[in-house]
Amino acid sequence: MPADRALAQRPPALADSIAKPAALAWPSRRAWLGLLVPLLLLTLWQSLSALGMLSEQLVPSPAGVAGELFDLWQRGELLGHIAVTTQRVALGFLFGMAAATILGALTGASRLARQLLDPTLQALKAVPSLAWVPLFILWFGIFEASKVTLIAVGVFFPIYLNLMSGIQGVDRKLVEVGRILRLSRLDLVGRILVPATLPSYLTGLRAGLALGWMFVIAAELMGASQGLGFLMLDGQMTGRPAMIVGALILFALAGKLSDALLMAVSRRLLAWQDAFGRTPGQT
Repeated sequence: MPADRALAQRPPALADSIAKPAALAWPSRRAWLGLLVPLLLLTLWQSLSALGMLSEQLVPSPAGVAGELFDLWQRGELLGHIAVTTQRVALGFLFGMAAATILGALTGASRLARQLLDPTLQALKAVPSLAWVPLFILWFGIFEASKVTLIAVGVFFPIYLNLMSGIQGVDRKLVEVGRILRLSRLDLVGRILVPATLPSYLTGLRAGLALGWMFVIAAELMGASQGLGFLMLDGQMTGRPAMIVGALILFALAGKLSDALLMAVSRRLLAWQDAFGRTPGQT
């Protein structure tokens, strides 16, 4: 019957997509081409520094940056700063993701909830991140709670918007077919809504994670005594540009590694997709 054929063409349920054991899909060999541009920029940077075209007091050489980071490593401080910043981002990401998932699912599935909550959330989205700092310090002090809350605010909005729009964008015909086949509400969610919404949701997670790394800098500039943001501020106060650049590079590396991990999980969860950007046979 037509309804059976339409349901057969739907994306498989989330449980179906993860049922077959497979390793996380990491980037293929072609993905390593992404290292080409950073290596070329690094070579150009070192060459200009060696020729004396860049002032060491303004733009330190790669060797100077590496020496500054190695000095922190020898003193046993570097890993501690990286670990503190990573922990703050992880906690802020988890709290922001949990709140965004609940409210995004609620406003996406319920028109009444969307009419009640979405205008307020959209207005709060327009508030600059630094505008929250005085209020969070007043509410939570200058310790970890205010920093994690600020990161969670940054993580929240892209996940919320992607999830809400993903649910609203589910093909109505798929939902109608599920109702014709008398799927229970739980089966309707698990077999139709979740797979159809998952790509948008995972995109929101990646955007939220990137904003988490951006917001942690603002968070660590408000009274932190540890972390990569603190290293940047310390480098500014003591006139050590190599420390500032080194902290920026560590931020970039940490953000890229966490994004690569999330991308690997996303590829595994979306292995059923036959998308334009996916290599045939790639999982």
